[in-house]
Amino acid sequence: MQVLYRVLIVIGCLALIPLTAVVTAAAKQRFADGPNRLFSGGALVAGELHAGAEPDWSFVEDIDTIELQLLDPPRSRRIWTAAHDGKLYVWSGYMGTTVGRLWKRWPVHAESDGRAVVRIDGKRYQRQLVRIESGPVLDGIAAAIRDKYPSQVTRASVEAGDSWVFEAAARR
Repeated sequence: MQVLYRVLIVIGCLALIPLTAVVTAAAKQRFADGPNRLFSGGALVAGELHAGAEPDWSFVEDIDTIELQLLDPPRSRRIWTAAHDGKLYVWSGYMGTTVGRLWKRWPVHAESDGRAVVRIDGKRYQRQLVRIESGPVLDGIAAAIRDKYPSQVTRASVEAGDSWVFEAAARR
């Protein structure tokens, strides 16, 4: 019995090593300039801030992910993006599930205060996330998303609230 107890203590201590490393890395990343592959990051501060005419966002078709930071709370994450009719869109799936709503808090924050910064190839853009809940424009946006990613987003899934789509519009 004594041997089993000691073995369990050793196994428990060994299990704490990677757990502590992951928790430490996640906490440290919160103060970094932007996210990494696994953890959300802090505010996006590096990079030139775009000034000038609104870009044609079709160039994001060749970019897998962008960095998105909400101003409140000032946390950043890597996110998929799509362009349709020259506009920039971001979205979140699983919003119709309890797990999705707990896991993905950024869409709820974006709906209440959509001020955001996106960083693409080192350049920052001030944006206003505007949720799109219905309408024929969703057919084109959903098609652009499905053409680029293995996503099941459809106009119906957005209108049902299972997916939330935001236009990353110019901030006024």
